[in-house]
Amino acid sequence: MQATQFSLFAFVIPALLVVSAPWRFLGLAAREDFEVDPDGKIVSPVEFRVMDRFASARRGVTSHIGAVTLLVCYLVVAIFWRVAPIVDYTNRHAWMLVPESLSLVAVGSLLWLDLVESPPVSPGITRPFRIAMTAISMWTVWIVAYLNAMSHDPWYGSFHHVGTGLSLWADQQLTAVLMWVSSAATFLPVVFWNLIHWLQSEEDPNAELGSMLRRERALGTSERNLPQ
Repeated sequence: MQATQFSLFAFVIPALLVVSAPWRFLGLAAREDFEVDPDGKIVSPVEFRVMDRFASARRGVTSHIGAVTLLVCYLVVAIFWRVAPIVDYTNRHAWMLVPESLSLVAVGSLLWLDLVESPPVSPGITRPFRIAMTAISMWTVWIVAYLNAMSHDPWYGSFHHVGTGLSLWADQQLTAVLMWVSSAATFLPVVFWNLIHWLQSEEDPNAELGSMLRRERALGTSERNLPQ
């Protein structure tokens, strides 16, 4: 149950929220698309809302340092909610689900806004950087789940084996499988999506080399034609 809640709050709900881009439906963004005049001034939308201001502030700005800071915050929050004392305390006190869900969904949604397009918001980092951030997020979840699955002693003291059902060790392995599958199903499509679009946007190396040689020849010709 705890692993299911964590998976939903940490990556499934943030991913669905950002990918579905409900900002205009919720009234957080104007219904008009961004339009810029020849002077670079934004002429549409006329009235900016919360997500419009956020998107406008990110337009044309690449902030890898900010993205790394956000990734670190996400990993710290995610690992915090999987630490044994915190999981045990949350299991004993149902009200802890409120800060857990709010913190994970909030920081997770901010992270996903840097991984995929969510009109009118566009990621503020390059596609290779998005791929790296997505992979690191997924690998971190996998490592935590792997350590939990390979431990011969129960991680969480508040869970006890009762009756003849699955042992605690088997339950830990099922928890790890759930986290592996859910995180892979969430993050891997983003990796491949950005990888495909990145490769499609790259110029053909031979064409690029030929273009460089033509520029060099044109530059050399112009220098020879200069009056002495």
